[in-house]
Amino acid sequence: MLKRKAMDRFRFWKENKTKQALLVTGARQVGKTFLIRAFAEEKYTSISEFNLVQSPDIKASFKSAKNADDLMLRISVASGTPLVRGETLIFIDEIQECPEVVTYIKFLVDRGDYDFVLSGSLLGVELENIQSNPVGYLTVITMFPLDFEEFCWANGLDVDVFPTLRNAFETKTSVPDYLHERLMDLFHRYLIIGGMPDAVVAFLQNGQVDQVRIAQKGILDFYERDISKYAPKERRLVIKNIFHLIPSQLTSQTRRFKLSEIENIKRYTQISDEFLWLTKANVALAVYNINAPVRPLLINESQSLFKLFQSDVGLLSSQYPKQSSLSLLDGKPGANMGGIYENFVAQELKAHGFDLRYFSKHKIGE
Repeated sequence: MLKRKAMDRFRFWKENKTKQALLVTGARQVGKTFLIRAFAEEKYTSISEFNLVQSPDIKASFKSAKNADDLMLRISVASGTPLVRGETLIFIDEIQECPEVVTYIKFLVDRGDYDFVLSGSLLGVELENIQSNPVGYLTVITMFPLDFEEFCWANGLDVDVFPTLRNAFETKTSVPDYLHERLMDLFHRYLIIGGMPDAVVAFLQNGQVDQVRIAQKGILDFYERDISKYAPKERRLVIKNIFHLIPSQLTSQTRRFKLSEIENIKRYTQISDEFLWLTKANVALAVYNINAPVRPLLINESQSLFKLFQSDVGLLSSQYPKQSSLSLLDGKPGANMGGIYENFVAQELKAHGFDLRYFSKHKIGE
């Protein structure tokens, strides 16, 4: 099992919650369902799980609930395992399919008979509505692909290494050569494999890139289908167009997204909703330009100038010719591969809770 930092946050919720359900969000295929199941196995006697995409009959039943008592009855009927107060975790996956349920769950959570975990793919506006209603009854945790530290753990690096690195950074002392070489090797591999769990597992199983790329293509195909399903109908083609343009835009010298590449688009305001949809879905990461590196940065932000990255650096690398991976492995990328390195930085910062912005000035650089 891949060691994930989010597990500690799940445990903290379990130990410190009062009357809150747990809502786990994030893009598809980042490992939400797997980690929730592992958490349930560790902390509960049993789990009652419902996937509202895979079980349309259960989805229809939950949608028909008239109140909290009615929903609880329907949950007990649909459950494949007996519900035991205080011991069974009720897990509703793909909650964006039935956002009405959350309103009733707040009353069930208030009773304290069962713990509830909800999960969704953050694709579309449904999940945003869930997060704002009901206030105070949800602890929200957003999951991302494995960050570099988690990737290193998966590849056998001891968990004590990173505290050692942080200490070296703070004290401005050198890292031992053997450790530096090991970390650089893992870093170059991470640029190709990324942090999507299926891709990481494929690499760990055979150490080859072909199976990794098959997993990555499957994830990209998932995103395509989700855009077709969840995005507003009148915006789907533009959203797909923007998504497809990301790899080519990141090979330009500035890496800045050029609106002119989109047919009949001249201003950001024409497609701001489409970009917003992709970023709220965690399918893409937007990095906005600031006019001056002065706090508060938000005041100096210019949304007409920005870069758009993939949510995972491995997904980005997989869309370039496979031979380009050789230069990444050797740490000698071509002149147009800088976008991959920038994607890594954006992804890492986002996973650690930072807003993404950049400043560029000719005399100083970026």
